Amino acid sequence: MTATALEILKTVYGYDAFRGPQARIVEHVVGGNNAFVLMPTGGGKSLCYQIPAIVRPGMGLIVSPLLALMADQVSALRQAGVRGAALNSDLPADDRRALWHAIHEGELDLLYVAPETLLRPEVLERLGRVKLSLIAIDEAHCLSQWGHDFRPSYRQLDALVRQFPDTPRMALTATADEPTRAEILSHLDIGRDDAFTAGFDRPNIRYAIEEKDNPRAQLKDFLKRHEGESGIVYCLSKRKTEETAAWLRDQGYDALAYHAGMDKASREANQTRFQHGEAVIMVATVAFGMGIDKPDVRFVAHIDLPGSIEAYYQETGRAGRDGLPSDTLMLYGSEDIALRSRFIEESDAPDQRRRMERQKLDSLLGLAETANCRRQALLSYFGDDCDPCGNCDTCDRPPERFDGTIAAQKALSCIYRTGERFGQAYIVDVLLGVENERIAQFGHDRISTFGIGTEHDNRIWRAILRQLIALRLIDVDLAGHGGLSIATAGRDFLRDKPQLMLRVPAAPRARRQKVERSTAQLAISDADRSLFQALRQKRTEIARLQNVPPYVIFHDKTLIELAAARPGSRVEMADVPGVGETKLDRYGPAFLAVIAEHP
Repeated sequence: MTATALEILKTVYGYDAFRGPQARIVEHVVGGNNAFVLMPTGGGKSLCYQIPAIVRPGMGLIVSPLLALMADQVSALRQAGVRGAALNSDLPADDRRALWHAIHEGELDLLYVAPETLLRPEVLERLGRVKLSLIAIDEAHCLSQWGHDFRPSYRQLDALVRQFPDTPRMALTATADEPTRAEILSHLDIGRDDAFTAGFDRPNIRYAIEEKDNPRAQLKDFLKRHEGESGIVYCLSKRKTEETAAWLRDQGYDALAYHAGMDKASREANQTRFQHGEAVIMVATVAFGMGIDKPDVRFVAHIDLPGSIEAYYQETGRAGRDGLPSDTLMLYGSEDIALRSRFIEESDAPDQRRRMERQKLDSLLGLAETANCRRQALLSYFGDDCDPCGNCDTCDRPPERFDGTIAAQKALSCIYRTGERFGQAYIVDVLLGVENERIAQFGHDRISTFGIGTEHDNRIWRAILRQLIALRLIDVDLAGHGGLSIATAGRDFLRDKPQLMLRVPAAPRARRQKVERSTAQLAISDADRSLFQALRQKRTEIARLQNVPPYVIFHDKTLIELAAARPGSRVEMADVPGVGETKLDRYGPAFLAVIAEHP
């Protein structure tokens, strides 16, 4: 490791040592080599390209997917004293001319640019006359057709290989299974010996998945632990996003909506509010979140089923980027499973792509229905592993399993006897022998399966049907009225009668009477809590004056360290992780004054 890289790590970023494989990656790239970097969100990917870009002669070119992300990164770099800028189509003509002047005069360390802007012939031509220290492609999974967020503009980035053959290339992502990784390496001509995989585990994140019972009550119960904290709530539809945000505001939360149907100005205003706020909830579709750099997102909730394990991992990974404890919750039901299946079947994608999407959905449902450690199941999907984590709902409350062979046979037989056209609620009523006008009208009170399922109640039967849908023994006709029919695998099951173990659904959780302290708040001792809040308030004041997000001043983690160490001088404050020289010059006196007021 070069002394220069370590010096920059300390003086610019305020850290004494690299984490994990960062040192090897930085040294590799500083030496002029290409690199593929797979590292969990919050693992420090940005340092892997920022420090080599500063050390090597020339300007680092960073390809990033979103304007808001680029602005956020540039703001954080400038706070640390690094010369960063972003080139995008929104720049006024005078600012654009000034930026190109700075680029050609060698006045920048890093330049962020979106792929659509970068690939314009005139931009490539002008950059061809500039000494580049490296080219880093962030969110690199976007260039793979197997990735969960494929973007055609990323696919064209192989032009950089031809135009800048002697410039080190980096591809960085937090989310890529083996086919995605292989395609990234091939497309950008990066050798397997240049690949660095740091694993996928995010031990600070707690994973919890629940069957939908009363989604709003379940969400409200979850949010009680996160009063005064920022988080994201994901919904499947634009309408549900708006309705959920309005409901949360009625409940007293500062909640905003974000989806692709909103006008650009409203989306950008809400994203800025979220980035700058410290207790804002963003209720969003998957249109929100790519590359979100906000480190103090304390929770992520999905009130609808995501599209795949990759999407779930990427979206939950937006929590706890600062390494502090954070929570996730995913709710799902049979309607979610059926709707996701319908999206796949009605897609105009090639057959191979649809088969892959079905396999991805099956893997996600396996994660939802597992009785084992969630983290083990999640990491296993990416070819990683861990011991039972003790930090997920199945580790906290291991679910029971039961032999559901007979129950499944009864459910499938009932669907068959009623003509394979009725929905879940009707089938459960027939199994329970409910006497009502509709069942009598169709004569289903006289069939052999009427009342044969009284050993289970309504809630258990709904859970059984949901698992049979997840196992693809039952199909759902969403284009009609949600009628259930027996799938090919279900007919094979009825013929062969193999044993089928099912998960016993968790009992409905009683609403908490006592509001628990959030997981992140537990990281602060009671003795330091008052000082931490005072430091947080000072950070907010400074951030508002500069119109920047508070976390670009200092992360929560740095404030916790300051509250615990209580430095009394500039020299002592310099030893606190996250305090670089530029920030020490700018903010040291203000924060030392706050500490002095809290002996």
